[in-house]
Amino acid sequence: MEPIQPQQRRAADQVFQQSLDQFEDILQESSTEEEEIPQLPQLDTSSLTEVEAQDLINIDLAALEDAVADIEQYLEEITKTK
Repeated sequence: MEPIQPQQRRAADQVFQQSLDQFEDILQESSTEEEEIPQLPQLDTSSLTEVEAQDLINIDLAALEDAVADIEQYLEEITKTK
């Protein structure tokens, strides 16, 4: 292998720096766009009783997984019939 010439190194460094600058610009644009995304409304739990609020927190994971499986099966059946 030939050693990299100083000129080639400088050129490669310059290209790399430009790429980093472009990447930084993209990240700044992305973070600005994220700030503009409206937040989802928070669930108003002030009118719920203590038990109702706990029910929202204590979701049965197995039941949720079953529900997701049922929905996936339903969607598969619908797409097969079309």
